[in-house]
Amino acid sequence: MHSAREFDIVILGAGPVGTTLALLLAGSRHRVLLVEQRALSAGLKDPRALALSEGARQLLDPQGAWPNTTGIGDGRCTPIETIHISQTGGFGRTLIDRQDYQIAALGYVVRYGALMDGLQQALGKAQQRHHEQLVCFDNTSARVIDPDRQNPQAHDFWRDVELSTAEKTYTVRTRLIVHAEGTPPDDSQGVIARGYGQRAIIFEAGLAQSHGQRAWERFTPQGPLALLPVDGAGGNRVSVVYTVAEQEAETLLGCHDAAILQRIQQAIGPLATFTDIGPRASFPLKLRLRQPAIAQRELWIGNAAQTLHPVSGQGFNLGLRDAAMLAQALRLTLDPGSAPVLERYGRSRQMDRWGAAGFTDSIVRTFSTPLPMLTSVRGIALSALDLIGPLRHFVARRMIWGARAWP
Repeated sequence: MHSAREFDIVILGAGPVGTTLALLLAGSRHRVLLVEQRALSAGLKDPRALALSEGARQLLDPQGAWPNTTGIGDGRCTPIETIHISQTGGFGRTLIDRQDYQIAALGYVVRYGALMDGLQQALGKAQQRHHEQLVCFDNTSARVIDPDRQNPQAHDFWRDVELSTAEKTYTVRTRLIVHAEGTPPDDSQGVIARGYGQRAIIFEAGLAQSHGQRAWERFTPQGPLALLPVDGAGGNRVSVVYTVAEQEAETLLGCHDAAILQRIQQAIGPLATFTDIGPRASFPLKLRLRQPAIAQRELWIGNAAQTLHPVSGQGFNLGLRDAAMLAQALRLTLDPGSAPVLERYGRSRQMDRWGAAGFTDSIVRTFSTPLPMLTSVRGIALSALDLIGPLRHFVARRMIWGARAWP
């Protein structure tokens, strides 16, 4: 029997990745504690748009956690049926169509709040079924206690986590600590960080015509420009992720709407016509990899393990695959934090983690170089991608299913 302060697995961070892991572990042999520093309701009104793959839908829908759309104007979940890839000031383009893969959509643009609503509702139902095995604390900060400070006879089998609320501080014991808190600072131990000298400016914009459930990836000399449909099938609003040089970001954030409209219209060319834009925000773009992503009865998943450039929408989907593969590895184990279990999980994730990091990094470095002589090379590459079916299918599968794209 477990004591009230003893768990098999403690998950730190109840965002989408941490909540997905807890949900997938419901009904297993392990007693799971999910800890969130904020209130669980804090993310429900978050309007950010997330690009989720068809693979993510296949993972979450059977759990009852997928936010299905209800039609035009519903911005909860918008399907992406085609993806148009091109470059500014050069020839060549690629079109990826969901009909080639016999699926309803290549991916989906989901509001963060809608995703969290679906996940929390599914988690609540799981807690009702497994109330003693699945526990969730919010408004609780957590501090992992260094194993060197623990009882030397016990730390091979347990780790301690100090939990603090507004009323009290206490310690729980666990076989395994899973970090899903989010992006770590660049100077965190074990984190490899490399900047791109770029910032992403994000906002929403209206189009003169319906987006037709199409997403655009347009490569400019400053970096990628992505347009993602956000207001349901038949809508005309898109979420824009505009990559610019770091030194330009603050200037652009201070520009009037008309100046930004002119800038992105020049970048997208004749592919779309913008009518208006909404409030803008920005964040720096970096590649961060924690290596290794496992330690003594401790591991990292999602953004806590890797943060990628947003081009092609790989990072968040990679985090969900982390959660799915970890749940699969842990469900039937007797000791979820044992070294052999964690090492097997770490090896199983290497190809997907490094493949996604290399995929996004190579795209950014190839298509963000402003040298005129490379424009023709990129045009040839885009044309080849469009004409050579196996190559185009590999890129599409990489975006949809991650490492399952490999033979």
